[in-house]
Amino acid sequence: MKSKIKCVIDIGTNSVKFLLAEKTDLGFCALDERNEIVRLGEKLKETGLLSQAAMERNADAIANFAQVARDGGAEEITAVGTMAMRTAKNARVFCEIVKRKAGIDLRVIDGQEEARLSHMGATSSLPVRDERGDKELLVFDTGGGSTEFIYGRGETLDRSFSVPIGAVWLTEEFFRSDPVETRSVEKAEASVREELSKWGVARENNGRLLIGIGGAVTTLAYVRDGAPVPDSGAVHGTELSGRAISAQIEDYAKKTIDERKKIPGLPPKRADVVLAGACVVRTVMNIVGVSTVTVSARGLRHGLMEELMKR
Repeated sequence: MKSKIKCVIDIGTNSVKFLLAEKTDLGFCALDERNEIVRLGEKLKETGLLSQAAMERNADAIANFAQVARDGGAEEITAVGTMAMRTAKNARVFCEIVKRKAGIDLRVIDGQEEARLSHMGATSSLPVRDERGDKELLVFDTGGGSTEFIYGRGETLDRSFSVPIGAVWLTEEFFRSDPVETRSVEKAEASVREELSKWGVARENNGRLLIGIGGAVTTLAYVRDGAPVPDSGAVHGTELSGRAISAQIEDYAKKTIDERKKIPGLPPKRADVVLAGACVVRTVMNIVGVSTVTVSARGLRHGLMEELMKR
């Protein structure tokens, strides 16, 4: 029987994520996973446009991933854009550049679709059931330009929404100086709290399990472990404590970006946005009222791959 190999490329505000997988009886087996931080949404909030430089370097990254997929035997390459492309006035221009350089069509998905796929990916390999049945869940995905919130029970999604708060935007708004200014963390978290309150994110009293996905959460886990080489499999399913996150925030706030780059486990290209991402994660935990967050290294691309493999 001919193997079924497919590729998913997820183009976010901060990074481009790549997943190459083969169909199996139980779903799919990942053959290759990669992540390239290329900042499509750089200064997007300020201008409303994707810069030519950002479009070109992101299109180059996508073209490289597409070639890896073809070399790996992919029969289908699916590329999707999220918050940055939903926001940018010139998103169509970027789609044309990607088509020219990578030879693939780029589809922009809305916030609801992003949340649904992220929920599917995040919950597919975590224990979301116990002896009493499906657990109440809140999955949140902190990206560069937005944070998605997905409420559900077990693998069932109840409601979801996308909040325009992300690590890149927060960095550009509050953390421009290096090192950051005194009280900038306090101001950034106050802004996040204000925005989340508009969307109804509130304290939970039912023991809801909080699951975090995306680069902000996984980076915090990598630094916690001091991993010489970040390993998503090693942090998947582990718990991050609020105390550990607060210690990292304090450390990032007093260091320059160059000093952060030397922190074990911290990918150098995330050194400038890691503080903002950590602030979003801590603020969500404080609002919901939990002391730990479960880390999921799976997300949108895994949910989309599951869906593609069912066809």
